[in-house]
Amino acid sequence: MAEFTFPPDEPYAGQTGVVVAYAVRHRHGTFLFDTGFGFGSRDVDDRYAPSARAIDDVLARVGIGLQEITALANCHLHIDHAGQNSRFPGIPIHVQPSEWRAAHDPDYTILEWVDFDGADYRQIAGDHEVAPGVRILATPGHSPGHQSLVVDSPDGPILLAGQAVYSHGEWIGTAGAREGRTQAPDTEAYQRSVDRLRTLHPARVLFGHDRRGWPD
Repeated sequence: MAEFTFPPDEPYAGQTGVVVAYAVRHRHGTFLFDTGFGFGSRDVDDRYAPSARAIDDVLARVGIGLQEITALANCHLHIDHAGQNSRFPGIPIHVQPSEWRAAHDPDYTILEWVDFDGADYRQIAGDHEVAPGVRILATPGHSPGHQSLVVDSPDGPILLAGQAVYSHGEWIGTAGAREGRTQAPDTEAYQRSVDRLRTLHPARVLFGHDRRGWPD
């Protein structure tokens, strides 16, 4: 979806980061997980210098039209995960109520990227099924209403961790890897969420800020 540069006052200052979104095809449609950076904010451009791609183009490259998206969710509503939600008016967007409240606090996100004309947010607290074999899991820590996605497959659960786990290296415990726990607003909740995700014994784990999945 995008690359960006970490600003001087954040971990990994000056390094390049990535943002990844996922589309899950199921028998009733296509579920989208995250929409990436939005466009048109000078503050965001100056701070992160993102090279964002339009969600329309990203989906088209894998043969999916916007009209095929039947529902979506963001792992959370920060600018790099929910910036193009407005491309989906009238489409259900699943969100934790605590995340929706946080999005309306000052300096949390760019609200017009999130709360737009035609937005259809479905506020559902906790775990719930969004399509057959596709489940949202509440994984707070990085944000109050962070959520991850689990997709059933013949080989076992596929986990879309979002930012509940920052990277492949954090998942496997590589020293010095990019990680999110030490910077999380709620480190205890973050660790509980990571521990919970491990109990799923996923066959595959994919991340919101790392193109490298587990296992390789």
